[in-house]
Amino acid sequence: MVAVPRRVIVASLLSVSFAAGAEEATAWGLGVGVASTQKPYTDIDRKYTPLPLLYFKNDWFRFAGTQAEIILPQLQLSETQQLNFGLIANYDGSGYDEDDSWIFDGMDKRKGGFWAGAKIEWQNEVVNIFTDWTHDISGNSSGQRIRLGAERSWQWGEVTLTPRIVANRYNRNYVDYYYGVRDDEARSWRPAYQGDASVNTEFGLNSVYRFNQHHALTLDVEVTLLGSEIKDSPLVDRTNENRIFASYIYHF
Repeated sequence: MVAVPRRVIVASLLSVSFAAGAEEATAWGLGVGVASTQKPYTDIDRKYTPLPLLYFKNDWFRFAGTQAEIILPQLQLSETQQLNFGLIANYDGSGYDEDDSWIFDGMDKRKGGFWAGAKIEWQNEVVNIFTDWTHDISGNSSGQRIRLGAERSWQWGEVTLTPRIVANRYNRNYVDYYYGVRDDEARSWRPAYQGDASVNTEFGLNSVYRFNQHHALTLDVEVTLLGSEIKDSPLVDRTNENRIFASYIYHF
């Protein structure tokens, strides 16, 4: 959510790499990207992050951006429908330092961490439905997240567009860690606040332009509407956060 844009990187790389992965058992690529992220915290600057990109996929393992997946056996429901399963892990760079904004003065640093869980996707002709559950195995936030989303791709020549909508439910521990204010951190202008579980709604559009089988450009735009439990935090002055991610990748 307020992380280094893992979801954007993963969605972009998977979209760009789909054709290569479909044609051969092993596919890999290298590239570079830049992420522009606006977090919802008060007076926090927009962050621009250059990122090296690595993609690798074979029949049982996929690595893209900051996410790794063990690909489990699929369940074929019909000629046009199948269920895909996987075990996933990723690094989530959520959090902040005291010097990121004056609103954090006197607060402890909030750290990101490694997350792991499982996913399932219903792939069909109309719209792909997916859900996953992950939790913070590093123990920094003791957070958990459940996602439920839908996406569909349209292709016109070398251009592919994939809009998506995703509901993200974060548990109380996650919201309280990243958006709460502890009693010893409270000030006259920043009251104590205990966060509760929240559901954020994400809208995104991934676009891919493939020059040929080797070269591709990706642009991913995402806006997330924050749940009231996050918007009510004294650390927040926005109702949404947004990300833009652009990349180039070369497929070998």
